[in-house]
Amino acid sequence: MLRDDQIVEILELVDFRISKSELGAFFRDEKHENYMECGDQVLRNFLNGLVIHLRGTKENPKNPNDVLAKHKAEIPKKDNTKERPEFKASPRDPEKARGDQKPKSYTGAKKPFKKGNAKATPKVQVVEKVQFKNGKNK
Repeated sequence: MLRDDQIVEILELVDFRISKSELGAFFRDEKHENYMECGDQVLRNFLNGLVIHLRGTKENPKNPNDVLAKHKAEIPKKDNTKERPEFKASPRDPEKARGDQKPKSYTGAKKPFKKGNAKATPKVQVVEKVQFKNGKNK
């Protein structure tokens, strides 16, 4: 995931200058007053800059996997492993949430499960049996 300053740097690789506020206008909601459509020129220059950013130039080639690994290392990791008990949902009915009782079974009428197909239809052969004659008598 690229941040806005990284996108500005990528666009500067192909000598295309754009400010962060202009860049932010592309990502706004269409109904926002400062929304602006991303034109063909901006997109073309971004893609050309991205190629140079990932692959490098002919004189100074780069390995794209190394560049992506460097970007992943820069992203701060979120610590989602610790539990936050203050945000756990509490059950509406504490009696139903008790683990020492079996849940009540559904009392509606159930149809018995039949293993076989109730509507037994004869199998229809799609391909007819063909006898091949290749010139040898058996």
